Amino acid sequence: MIKLLRTDSKHIDFINLVKQLNAYLKIVDGDEHDFYMQYNNIDVLKHTIVAYSDEKPVGCGAFKKFDENSVEIKRMYTSTETRSQGIATNILNGLEIWAKELGYTSCILETGKRQVEAVNFYKKNNYQIIPNFGQYKNIENSLCFKKEIL
Repeated sequence: MIKLLRTDSKHIDFINLVKQLNAYLKIVDGDEHDFYMQYNNIDVLKHTIVAYSDEKPVGCGAFKKFDENSVEIKRMYTSTETRSQGIATNILNGLEIWAKELGYTSCILETGKRQVEAVNFYKKNNYQIIPNFGQYKNIENSLCFKKEIL
């Protein structure tokens, strides 16, 4: 059974999972890694979720306010040995519920085109591709998504 813990970016299990995510992204993003990392400081994240399986931290995700109606989903990660078990979906659903409780009506996010599993995951979870926003506007490798959570 998966247990979700609502916390913030100071939680040690969240920090350690993000370190694993960053190591993975450094390989996938290659030369563009430093560009993306400047927008992924975790110290600004006040709403994070850590997923546990048998008391072991196995995944995480977060959101931050984007505008009055939207949050941006950030730092989604599931450990390699626990993928394809529905953990990421549980985390994403937990983030959406939390954002809705706080009065937000949509979630947006950015992921890289090379992260095929992530792209397919967000499509499977009813996220729609939108024009790239903010710092991702003219970035060839970026794909941006949105989902209404009314």
